[in-house]
Amino acid sequence: MKLIFVAPLFMLGFVPTAAFAQDEAAGPVTVSGSATLASDYRFRGVSQSDRGMAVQGGVTLTHDSGLYAGAWASNLSGWGTFGGANMELDLIGGYRAALSDNATLDVGLVWYMYPSGADDTDFAEPYVKLSGTTGPLTLTAGAAYAPKQYALANVSNHPDSRGQKQDNLYLWGDGAAAISGTPFTAKAHIGHSNGNPGLGPNGTSVAPTGDYWDWSLGMDATWRNLTFNLSYVDTDISRADAAPLQPNFSKGQDGTGSIAGGTVVLSLTAAF
Repeated sequence: MKLIFVAPLFMLGFVPTAAFAQDEAAGPVTVSGSATLASDYRFRGVSQSDRGMAVQGGVTLTHDSGLYAGAWASNLSGWGTFGGANMELDLIGGYRAALSDNATLDVGLVWYMYPSGADDTDFAEPYVKLSGTTGPLTLTAGAAYAPKQYALANVSNHPDSRGQKQDNLYLWGDGAAAISGTPFTAKAHIGHSNGNPGLGPNGTSVAPTGDYWDWSLGMDATWRNLTFNLSYVDTDISRADAAPLQPNFSKGQDGTGSIAGGTVVLSLTAAF
């Protein structure tokens, strides 16, 4: 699950996080997209690919009015079972409005899907983001609130527990600073998750310890439509915090270590 924009680079909290390059379009709709190869799929600091490689891709259609819709996908493994799914598919829709020459408001919704997985794994998460740019610096503040849904609840397999539902709140901030005269952009991210303390009914809980911080520091290097990212990603989830979630919260589900520990993530993204 998208334990749910970092994607390995991003963050964000998110939306799985892929960079999009806008193609020139003759009409009111622009089509853009990307393909990414990453050393780990980290979502809000937690590995979704068992600390292994991930192949990801997405496409977005944007209308001149500011409305947009798209899809993003990644392979999965490791963390829980995602209801038996080996793939995450996110459907995204929203509206982006320019508040000024240097400020943008973005509101939308992500529908997280796990094809071929168990019932009750999919869930919806509305979000809002405010971005501002001054010189080479871009700052973004965002909030994503998932209303009460069964996929986010900390419940057992007992039939009487299926009526339970829980919500989740994720707050984050991102910073990006382009280094003048170079192809490099320095990036930083911090986020806070607040939800149920547990893996959820099918390993789809987005805040496995209930309350935790994630952060990352990294650098982009861009050449034409290619972006290479090197980031250090970490959380404040301690061994004691992770212990009640074992063995699922470990690489290979062997009960040792944690998939929320600090790591270096490498990724290469091609935008089109």
